[in-house]
Amino acid sequence: MLLEIAKLPTAENTVIHLHATDNIAVARVPISVGAELKVDGHAVTARDPIPAGHKIALVRIPSGETVRRYGQIIGRASAVIEPGRHVHTHNLAFEELHFDYEFPGAETPLAARRASPTFLGYPREDGRVGTRNYIAVVAASNCAAHTAELIARSFAGEELPANVDGVVAFPHGEGCGHAIGPDTEQLQRTLAGVLAHPNVAAAIILGLGCEVNQISHYLGPNAPRTGRLVGMTLQDSGGTRGAVQAARTEIARLMEQCSQEKRVEVPASRIVLGLNCGGSDSFSGITANPALGVCSDMLAAIGATAALAETTEIFGAEHLLVRRARNRQVADKLLGFVESYKQYLRRFHGSFDDNPSPGNKEGGLSNILEKSLGAVAKAGTSTLTDAVDYAEPLRTPGFVFMNTPGYDPVSLTGLAAGGCNLIAFTTGRGSAIGFPSVPVLKISSNSNTYRRMRDNMDVNAGAIADGDKSVQEVGREIFDALLRVASGEKTCAERLGHQEFVPWRIGPVM
Repeated sequence: MLLEIAKLPTAENTVIHLHATDNIAVARVPISVGAELKVDGHAVTARDPIPAGHKIALVRIPSGETVRRYGQIIGRASAVIEPGRHVHTHNLAFEELHFDYEFPGAETPLAARRASPTFLGYPREDGRVGTRNYIAVVAASNCAAHTAELIARSFAGEELPANVDGVVAFPHGEGCGHAIGPDTEQLQRTLAGVLAHPNVAAAIILGLGCEVNQISHYLGPNAPRTGRLVGMTLQDSGGTRGAVQAARTEIARLMEQCSQEKRVEVPASRIVLGLNCGGSDSFSGITANPALGVCSDMLAAIGATAALAETTEIFGAEHLLVRRARNRQVADKLLGFVESYKQYLRRFHGSFDDNPSPGNKEGGLSNILEKSLGAVAKAGTSTLTDAVDYAEPLRTPGFVFMNTPGYDPVSLTGLAAGGCNLIAFTTGRGSAIGFPSVPVLKISSNSNTYRRMRDNMDVNAGAIADGDKSVQEVGREIFDALLRVASGEKTCAERLGHQEFVPWRIGPVM
């Protein structure tokens, strides 16, 4: 629900009532005991101090009665909750919901594309477009991770040729001690997506030589960009120092080729945007996420792609996405990922409600149902056109879902490996994460975090809760910022050098 909020707090707008059926409201500012509030003409007196972003009961909620936010169930009262009381983990119980899904009855055609604005990007041979022009040094295994970092670090401070954004390393702790099978295949899919990424002009795949994840998997006549992908091992290069020197020689050659590439005007329909959130708070589902949803709908309208991730953070809201599926097949794929994740959690005696962090709860989110209902707002209102597994290529325009964990560095890695050339990341508590080869635009859900972490935040969606801007205005602001970033403007995470890269390990360590 998109809200217009007046700037100065009054009895009428101190809280935000998101849906007519909600029996709670969200405090826009801290509320003192005894404060008189009016919600839709109904008077409520605060009986507890309510921190900003937290929930206040509007009516008496009997024990066992459902509590609603966004017009959806977010749990049951574990005790009687009187009007004006603070509603949170102490009196709101989580329970897993079971839905009668509204499956699509017929195929929804892809929407006709509107006229697209443009940005300055790097067209690639496969039809995709890069927003950056990096040379990547990708470790095949942990045994090559340190050397990959040394290679990239050796170029620090050197003047690079024009049009080359830098040499970036992709170290990680996987690639050996894996069982041959789905886990190794997922790692190989992830690294292959990094090597052939549209933001990567050329790359080196570096192994030790004897690991499970052999570099030969990425090489050969069928490998993409055979002229711009070099494979080497420490064992064949004379060890760490020898590999660094050999890699520098190859990169010098690759730089000559990459420097010939120039940004050209391309339609914004070539944007593939990853949607992620981290360090969420209660305002995330009111300000930053709905604003990003407006941007996502704008991208879908011009034939671009917006990919929502984090399976753990659609749980309890998946029924809303099923309604929007293009067809039954896409809906079943989405639900298949949710069910597979349930099985994954059962193996470790876990629950989806283990997801909200202490910071999420301090920010007013009581459980995963409440968190998910706010998180899915990042995907706007357009048709769900596809659902793909972790690090699978994103090929469908419009709103797409990718199966990833909610752990931010792993989720961003999957989105990037799938081909996202930009990532938009909303945060309430504050997050500083980035990615080696993909710009990550940070959107703060509240003005306090924006002011406290100004070096890390690109857009302040907190202006919505302040009453200074509308959701639509901030959505347009995000869209315009993404076009500038796609054309070369650096995000805060890029300027600070954040380059987190963590593949998803799902199998046993051998």
